Amino acid sequence: MSLPVLKPADFASDQDVRWCPGCGDYSILAQMKKVLPDLGVPREKTVFISGIGCSSRFPYYMNTYGMHSIHGRAPTFATGLKSTRPDLMVWVITGDGDALSIGGNHFIHALRRNLDINIVLFNNRIYGLTKGQYSPTSVEGQVTKSTPMGSIDHPVSPLSLALAAEATFVARSMDAHVKHLGATLKRAAQHKGASLVEVYQNCNVFNDGAMAYAQEKKQRPENVIELEHGKPLVYANGKKGIRLVGTHLESVSTDDVPVDDLLIHDEKDSNPSIHMMLSRMSYPHMPEPIGVLRAVDNVATYDDQINQQVTDATAQKGDGDLDALFTSGDTWEVS
Repeated sequence: MSLPVLKPADFASDQDVRWCPGCGDYSILAQMKKVLPDLGVPREKTVFISGIGCSSRFPYYMNTYGMHSIHGRAPTFATGLKSTRPDLMVWVITGDGDALSIGGNHFIHALRRNLDINIVLFNNRIYGLTKGQYSPTSVEGQVTKSTPMGSIDHPVSPLSLALAAEATFVARSMDAHVKHLGATLKRAAQHKGASLVEVYQNCNVFNDGAMAYAQEKKQRPENVIELEHGKPLVYANGKKGIRLVGTHLESVSTDDVPVDDLLIHDEKDSNPSIHMMLSRMSYPHMPEPIGVLRAVDNVATYDDQINQQVTDATAQKGDGDLDALFTSGDTWEVS
């Protein structure tokens, strides 16, 4: 029996979308709905799990299964679900505050374990739902309601953190570059293992224009470099490129340096050292990379391994007896 052909509208719930007018979240939602029909996964096999924040309303707007969980713990719920139902396609929807502050530990370990889930991190460099406090990705010196004299924290790089955890798929896109965003989400979904897609998302109420240098079409060519596997790193409409000099990257003019001297992007390199260098490139000193930094295949996933352990234990010891388990080992009688 063939499955019905799904359309983007089939993934839209009957809930009114309640984000601020002009919010970048609308673009991410639209691209997700466009991508899902191409994946061929039934709606009843698709789950969205979120934590707390503006982004975390996402499950309400998808006509799939979903859970609006607790602050920072969406990866934990996703771990339990994917481990017990490996047949499901599980998405974690989170924000820079939800994932990298209270949820930082859970975020790291979901990636480190290579759980077969897709994490989409909406990064607007601000706490939006709680009305404009600085977040772990806010830039140094940023004036917010909670940092009236300017933030003194050094911002977290989600990509660098993911690479340090040896995530097998690490990528970045942005709400305003819709075709790129859709293609990146699709690649993440097709990856076997943990995937992270950081999405630059404009908060037009509390941090408007924070990433205009990357999001606006007129500024993007000079400030963003689109990564393509097997191709040299060029930007600014081909006028500039990136080359490796010793242990660091530098921007050069393609008029002065031959293309053969430019760094060739290898997303499949199992050594993430170059990928880490790319993740550390930041405006205004260097162009910021978008696209897939790392995509390493054929790495065992956590959910496959834990279920194999259950299968092996059952084969060796039988189905088990819960009552016997409760009364085994050290027991006490209190009179």
